[in-house]
Order: sequence, then C-alpha cells, then structure tokens
Amino acid sequence: MGDAEAEKEFSRGLKALQEGNSLAALTFFEKAAGEGPTPLCISYLGFCIAKERGQVQKGIQLCREALEKEPENPLHYLNLGRIFLTAGNKQEAIRTFREGLARGPNQEIIDLLNAIGTRRPPVIPALGRDHPINKYLGKLLSNLGLR
Repeated sequence: MGDAEAEKEFSRGLKALQEGNSLAALTFFEKAAGEGPTPLCISYLGFCIAKERGQVQKGIQLCREALEKEPENPLHYLNLGRIFLTAGNKQEAIRTFREGLARGPNQEIIDLLNAIGTRRPPVIPALGRDHPINKYLGKLLSNLGLR
C-alpha cells in the first residue's frame, strides 16, 4: 500500500466517521496508519479505538502522540476531548476543547461545547454548589429571569 492508498483509506475513514459509523472508520484508520501514519491519522485512530474498543488509555496516548508532533492542530484536541467525553470525564473534555479553540477555530469543537453546556457559578460562591441555598436560590433567580 502506497501513500496514495493510505490517503484514500484515511479519507474513507473520515467519511465513515461523519456518517456516524465509527467501527468502519476504525478499520479504515488502522489500514491508513499501517503504511506510515500521519499525526492526523493517529489522532483519529486513537478516538476510534477508545470509542469502539473501550481502550481509553491507548486512545489518549495516541492523541497525545499526535499532539506532540502537531501541537497547533485543533483536530487533535477535538479527538482527545471526544475521548474524555467517552470516558465520562466532562471537565477534562471541556478543558481540552477550549485549549483546541485557543489553537485555531474549529466548528466541531464549538458545537460540542455548546451541546455540553457550561454551568454558571454558584449564586453564593462561599457556599458549595450543592448547598441547598445555592440550589434553590439559583432556581428562583433563573425562573425570574434574573440569572
């Protein structure tokens, strides 16, 4: 398999991922990575491995490897953040997405951040977020449209 074939497999993997078929994308990315992996291919492969096989640590390792080679590419941050979301680590995912946006604009990251949503700070910062006063005061102010 030559570079052209690896690039073709990578493109097919991207298309499969956009269609929501991450299992097929995993196969394509593995084929593309076998011939001289690019950082972008490694990054997408890491995401698919974490999502389809549940190998979160290996996926994180692959994405961080891609980040070392191309630290300014926001797509690596997108894939790493997706892995954190898959693992249930929402805070780390949000931090990673924001770091990716600092590197450059990416609509997928923006869409994911909007879908996740962010929480407002507690009404009374001295009390914990789960304190009943903060919970009910926050709900009251939100219903009144003051928050």
